[in-house]
Amino acid sequence: MLGKLPQQNLHHLAKRYGPIMSLRLGCVPTIVVSSAEAAELFLKTHDLVFASRPGIQAGEYLSYGSTGMAFTPYGSYWRTVRKWCTLHLLSASKVEYFAPVRKTELGWLVESVKESAAARETVNLSEKVGELIEKMMCKIIFGRSNDDRFNLRSLIDQTMHLSGAFNISDFVPYLAPLDLQGLGRRLKRASELVDTVLEKIIDEHMQGTDAEDRKPHRDFVDVMISMLNQPMNPHDKDETYIIKRKNIKAILLDMIAASFETSAAAIVWTFSEILRHPRVMVALQHELETVVGRNRLVEVSDLSKLTYLDMVVKEGLRLHPVAPFLVPHESIEDIVINGYFIPKKSRILVNIWSMGRDRNIWSENAEEFFPERFINNNIDLRGHDFRLIPFGSGRRGCPGMHLALINVSLILAQLVHCFNWELPDGMLPEELNMTEIFGLSLPRATHLLAKPTYRLLGLAT
Repeated sequence: MLGKLPQQNLHHLAKRYGPIMSLRLGCVPTIVVSSAEAAELFLKTHDLVFASRPGIQAGEYLSYGSTGMAFTPYGSYWRTVRKWCTLHLLSASKVEYFAPVRKTELGWLVESVKESAAARETVNLSEKVGELIEKMMCKIIFGRSNDDRFNLRSLIDQTMHLSGAFNISDFVPYLAPLDLQGLGRRLKRASELVDTVLEKIIDEHMQGTDAEDRKPHRDFVDVMISMLNQPMNPHDKDETYIIKRKNIKAILLDMIAASFETSAAAIVWTFSEILRHPRVMVALQHELETVVGRNRLVEVSDLSKLTYLDMVVKEGLRLHPVAPFLVPHESIEDIVINGYFIPKKSRILVNIWSMGRDRNIWSENAEEFFPERFINNNIDLRGHDFRLIPFGSGRRGCPGMHLALINVSLILAQLVHCFNWELPDGMLPEELNMTEIFGLSLPRATHLLAKPTYRLLGLAT
């Protein structure tokens, strides 16, 4: 209905019809938002009205009846889950607590790529970065590295693709039993595969067989299991939510999916742009040499001094946001915005991809990768400046933004700092394939391949 790349088609429609468009997709009134000014109206000025989520098949199958966080309707249960996840996994103190895990896995990345450099091998950066994020987040969430028994990353890739697909059943509910696209069947199968993995992980934690006798910290699953069959919000006397296994599995899947695919896609896309623009690679390496030197790896404490790296990350997320659209919002009451009547239960699609290409904000070179556009401006990525909101804003803004930004910045910095890179087989920078695949996230259509040369003077680890 909207094509294989709906964010692009809706971007072109917005140029013609304006930044707030009304579409009738099946039985669902749908509003497409495509500018910073319009997004601020929906996500800040009238944030509460649009803070809920629509009921969709992906949420029903993959979030255990929308009992996680991403697909859950607005209300006291969602607020409790968000606070709980922030407290035990996503807060600044927790991000710092897991710094040793991050350091260990980054050391693995550098050594792995260093071996490929010594052998003069081409590195599949899409695979390598995806494996790194998987190892890192599995240790943080599960207390152990990725497990080949589960093939978890492949399952998450599948669920992200299915969750982002245009599903006729979500817009014409009475057609759902017919499953015209086969998406219902595929969602059900994916949910069964994921459930098997999550059940195994929970069982191993409860039996104490996952630790391998050397877990250095209490992981997220341990914390959740300790609360099993207890109230999630014991101080709320009006509405108490008891944590059941399905709640644990729904929350786990949300945390895994959000951390795996989105961070990896952001890193690989930004690195693709760096490879396409050798002058950016040179400028970034110069800054890293000045701030860090060439005798050690980049540390988290260095990031605040790396201003050009910050610009590169912002520019990467502007052109290649972690998701083409924010997860759909739903209005909880009738409202009029800018003269538009928006009925209750309208679906709101915020086209982040389009906003990053708005020439009224980013000038005539909006389609170009040009980090210097961020010199001497105060645009940040934390949802306060609506010109650039890759992690959303308002009540439904991404609670894992702090962790994601550290991971993206640190991994990019390490790859550029430790190695020189060239494209394989004499490929010119402008020949690099930059085709996207649409889903809940927006990965590259082809894997990113490049040849590294080690450039540090001292030891890598």
